[in-house]
Amino acid sequence: MFQLNFASRTPIYEQLYFEVVKLASAGVLKPGDKLPPVRTLATQLGVNPNTVAKAYKILESDGYICSVVGKGSFLSDKLSEITAQKFMALEEVKKSAVNAFKLGLSEEEIIEKVKNSIEGGNGND
Repeated sequence: MFQLNFASRTPIYEQLYFEVVKLASAGVLKPGDKLPPVRTLATQLGVNPNTVAKAYKILESDGYICSVVGKGSFLSDKLSEITAQKFMALEEVKKSAVNAFKLGLSEEEIIEKVKNSIEGGNGND
């Protein structure tokens, strides 16, 4: 169910976090669905249980899942408000901004270009 890219520079716990959010946003995971236990998922993915626990901890702190002692972790209804397209668009903007910054654009230049794009300008000034 969860797709991880072990060759990616993105940490595994972040990839797992985004996979849960993406699957929930797309309706594959529904509010109230139980997520696999940390150790089970770690074994399935071939990763350290601490990696899965870290992803779950961040998901819980962001309000996307809730954990019940002795019962497991469950998807909250917070993600049902997010569409898959919106989530993916935000990720694309984030990646583009990071790449632009790495290529030497300043934070101000990036923000200005984004604002110009939203306002309908061509951003070539």
